[in-house]
Amino acid sequence: MGSLFRVSVTLLFLSITLLSSSAQEFSEEESSLPELSLRVSTSFSTALANLQNQINYTFKRVVLLRQAMTHSSYSEENNKALSVLGESVIETSVALQSLRKDVDISAKELNLAMAEAAKVEGSCNAGGIRLGLQNVVRVASKTNATAPAVVCGAFRALFGAIAIDAGSSDVAGEVYGKTRGGVWSAVTV
Repeated sequence: MGSLFRVSVTLLFLSITLLSSSAQEFSEEESSLPELSLRVSTSFSTALANLQNQINYTFKRVVLLRQAMTHSSYSEENNKALSVLGESVIETSVALQSLRKDVDISAKELNLAMAEAAKVEGSCNAGGIRLGLQNVVRVASKTNATAPAVVCGAFRALFGAIAIDAGSSDVAGEVYGKTRGGVWSAVTV
């Protein structure tokens, strides 16, 4: 009977410890459900709000933007998959705009324009820097947030997150076009 009591007390202690640490972690994170969240002003949530204002798009599911601005060095819930989708959105947007501008564009010129838009060291990184994503993206302490691959990944992921949030790659493409200032500089035909 005494050993059963000790096991019960040990399990109770472990349960209370786990629950209190989980509650503390939960209170430090902003809930993705607006009606249930207690808004805690953090520099990250402020940066996300500023980014939404800058791109003139308000996320219905801010958790998607949070994930888009989270590098794989920081968390397992990161922007890699959103970046893949975002790259497709960007390339499609550039192709569409190029063809609207010149329906007789050669396949080679079209592919070059699309490649330039997606190029880590080129337009992709420049677009991310223009939006200040190097100051928003969450990375591990040993990861350089200004590295072109990090900035470009966040830039691509931003448009992947918009596509999912809006349920439309067209909306994401429109936001991409607006972030380029209406000037499709990646398109050099």
